[in-house]
Amino acid sequence: MEKIFSCLEGEMPYKVEIIAVPVGEDMVVMLHGGQRPHIGAVAVSIPRPSLKNPETTSATTSIYALVGHKEDELAKAAAQRLASALNKNVVLTAGIHVENIHPEGIEIVEKNCRIVLESLINYYQRSQTF
Repeated sequence: MEKIFSCLEGEMPYKVEIIAVPVGEDMVVMLHGGQRPHIGAVAVSIPRPSLKNPETTSATTSIYALVGHKEDELAKAAAQRLASALNKNVVLTAGIHVENIHPEGIEIVEKNCRIVLESLINYYQRSQTF
């Protein structure tokens, strides 16, 4: 079995975790956190040559957001970043809930998500097992 990656970032209530499981040449990723981790949105991202520059890799992404959840943009951006960087098909779930979050808290959560996402990318780009 391929190596599973897990990374935590931040302090409660803004702590987030990313877990990635290679599935053959593809990857399933869970990005969750806050006070009530859950599945708020699912994104499926497929790498392809960029429309602007065919020498670089981009991705096409579809999203399904569960009713009442706001993680769709987060899921889309994270899945596209992973598919483009790793040139892998990616299925990503996102669910982060912080009760009565304020704009500064949203910025902290977004920063923590970027950190764990880049850690995942760096891990698999260096890894010989994926």
